[in-house]
Amino acid sequence: MASRRRQLLCLIGFSLLIFFILCVKPERPLTWTLQPLEYFKESSDSGKLLNRKSDGENIWSTNSPLASTSDSKLSDRHKKTTPSTPSNTEPKPADNNVLDSSKSRSSSVDGSETNRTRISTKAPSVKLQQPTPEASEPPIIEDTYMTEDIPPQTYCPDGVRSRVTKTELGKRFLKNIPILQWAKHATPEQHHRLRQYPGAHGWKDIDYKTLVAALSALNTSANQQLFDDWQDRRNKSECIRCAVVGNGGILKDSKKGEEIDSHHYVFRANGAVTKGFEQDVGSRTTHYTFTAKTLMIAFRDYQGLGYRGPPLSKETRYVFLPDFDRSYLMIKAAATHTLVERGNEKGKDPTKFFGQDVSAEKLKMFHPDFLRYIRNR
Repeated sequence: MASRRRQLLCLIGFSLLIFFILCVKPERPLTWTLQPLEYFKESSDSGKLLNRKSDGENIWSTNSPLASTSDSKLSDRHKKTTPSTPSNTEPKPADNNVLDSSKSRSSSVDGSETNRTRISTKAPSVKLQQPTPEASEPPIIEDTYMTEDIPPQTYCPDGVRSRVTKTELGKRFLKNIPILQWAKHATPEQHHRLRQYPGAHGWKDIDYKTLVAALSALNTSANQQLFDDWQDRRNKSECIRCAVVGNGGILKDSKKGEEIDSHHYVFRANGAVTKGFEQDVGSRTTHYTFTAKTLMIAFRDYQGLGYRGPPLSKETRYVFLPDFDRSYLMIKAAATHTLVERGNEKGKDPTKFFGQDVSAEKLKMFHPDFLRYIRNR
């Protein structure tokens, strides 16, 4: 009889437990969520991760953005009745970067304290992907450069040349590095010095004969100065005002076109499209900058966006960024109105790119020392 009574009581208790599980909804379910690693931001001062001083530190602190949803999604009524106080408690380290089960106390709406148990992640353990370490700075490429006595084109009291010397960049600024290369620079001594640097930073990838043939075509005063027509357009101005316009689309619907065109000079690069967007990006281009390679890429990739080639106007200057021997071969062909003699652009007619009236005076090429200086400093 007693045995049957115990069985009956167990059955009733088990039924009540099942009823409780199925019918009773906890007021605040305890759920934990892992937020994306984008919450880990690097401190600009220390270079260390915020909310995490070491790999062994418990990142589940109350101030961490990885806190539980039950902590972060309190009811509005709770937020109004319970003033928050900042926590000065340092997070406690966890064993082997694994979260332990722990109990915490929180105030309920009526002010009483309730116990909450955090869910253990030891089985299975939670492993957060480590952020990719910062890439180290690239090594300096020979921080020595050719210098020339280059008189400034203006004596603007508020110009970049005068302002930079008063800033923390003053010690890095070298004012006598030639910006452009031209016929004067094509000497055996300079070729011997610069042939140790590849690509745009030197002449390693261009033989002396090709170098002389290209730079000999740039033998006018206009090839030496970035702003060769400044005296004609200065209109009593003491300062040169420039606009540098990118191609990323940020100016769409900006209505900045008129303001951009009001500058003395307007720089654009590569696949620059202005037609149809004049009210946002302007229509003038006084300096178009590119490499022979990026020019070909623009024709291939940006035609669908309206790119039909470099801008063509009387005021436009074409500024080559030297790209191995490709730019040297193209600039020589453009200056002499001949076909590109060899290489990737062999047989191409540069007048198809820069117009039938292109002349040597409209062509410029950055000096490798200037490009290496910009890269290094």
